[in-house]
Amino acid sequence: MNISDNGQGAAHPPAAFSVRITIAPEDVGTACELLAERAGLAKSRVKDAMCKGAVWLTGKRGGRKRLRKATAQPGPGDVLELHYDARLLSVKPPVARCLHDAGQYSVWMKPAGLLAQGTDYGDHCSLVRQVEVHFRLKRPVLPVHRLDREAVGLMILAHTKAAAAKLSKLLQDNVIDKQYRVTVLGCPSPEQGGIELPLDSKPATTRYTLIAYDPATDSSVVEVTLQTGRLHQIRRHFAMLGHPVLGDPKYGVGNKNSTGMELVAHRIAFRCPFTRKELRISLDEQVDDQKQMRCG
Repeated sequence: MNISDNGQGAAHPPAAFSVRITIAPEDVGTACELLAERAGLAKSRVKDAMCKGAVWLTGKRGGRKRLRKATAQPGPGDVLELHYDARLLSVKPPVARCLHDAGQYSVWMKPAGLLAQGTDYGDHCSLVRQVEVHFRLKRPVLPVHRLDREAVGLMILAHTKAAAAKLSKLLQDNVIDKQYRVTVLGCPSPEQGGIELPLDSKPATTRYTLIAYDPATDSSVVEVTLQTGRLHQIRRHFAMLGHPVLGDPKYGVGNKNSTGMELVAHRIAFRCPFTRKELRISLDEQVDDQKQMRCG
């Protein structure tokens, strides 16, 4: 058994660490047993981590995937990885809601605090995993676009490669109408306009319309549409404009907010690539309820 880790000893494992094992011909035991021995953890904890997507298997011929079956017996040349974060594994995630099921794709409301996809350290706090479980593992789940962990809102998930390709093409052609309702610090001027500032050395354009200004809190509600899709584009653009999104933990100054980040992907509309019928979905007051359910 060839072993590598993050330099921490197994006798007193830290709250977050990683272990990597290359299986040798003489190694005998289940994946759970081998990892528990090396990591210095109870088998029950390793099994829990496996169920929550924190264990990975790379076969000797390649192909890395999550390993959830505790009784699986890896063979010589296989590589096992455990990425253990006690805090993350203890989190009870908020629950997403399916708003439209078209068979080849579905539209979901992602609550604040839920990742779109999992990480090496697990996927139980991700929308993708919740959707997999919702459909009883009978459908693949392929995210078509992103939505920040801190944000609330609508996400499209494909369930076939054909659907993923068609929906991605609609996004690239900018014919999926996505609208965001955002609360920012201060009052943007002009009341309707565009922010055209490059992000990561690439062109980026954000269009907005002022909906309401509250002088008591010095904050504004704006309706936003994107003409490009850069990472954290809305958050970065409004911070650069001097009007950061309320509650944004990363961008802006003076924009703290006790109820979290005020960014909601609240409306989506497009022509179904399979039926050619127009689909329009909009959120209502349920957003306020969902924002109270936060993950960690």
